[in-house]
Amino acid sequence: MVHIHEKIDYVGDVFIVNEDAVLLHMHEKYDMWVPPGGHVELNEDFVEAAIREAKEETGLDVALLVDFEVDTRGKDTGVQDIYGERELPLPQFINRHRVSSTHEHISFVYFATSTTRVTNPAEGEKREGFKWFTETQLHNASDVTDRVKKYALKALLVARKTSCKD
Repeated sequence: MVHIHEKIDYVGDVFIVNEDAVLLHMHEKYDMWVPPGGHVELNEDFVEAAIREAKEETGLDVALLVDFEVDTRGKDTGVQDIYGERELPLPQFINRHRVSSTHEHISFVYFATSTTRVTNPAEGEKREGFKWFTETQLHNASDVTDRVKKYALKALLVARKTSCKD
């Protein structure tokens, strides 16, 4: 999607965990490991953007790791009350970072799980460059930024704690 603002855009990112690993992909433009995610589009909230981007970029159906169940069916399914309200879960992190000298992103970072590691990106999306990182691989990865590494390790921890509750 094109930028909807000259200076700052909102984005939704998802660190997807399957068993003992978290999925990252190599960003073509910036040549760095990042989670699936992207711009929040007009008429879309952060949760919708995160789930949509995860599905488009990976083909994975994800379940967000949040404090309450999130209805991901969308705006037109009657899940909202008559005032159009619906509760949005807090992201695990929110950060603001430079993308270029003239543009920044405010990123709403969510954690999620997937029942499979088989990626199948949507038509037109990059099909290679995905890697499932274990905790040990993340600690040893010199090509993963500190911020991404911190979030990925936290996603693994949260997923582990959540699976112990089940």
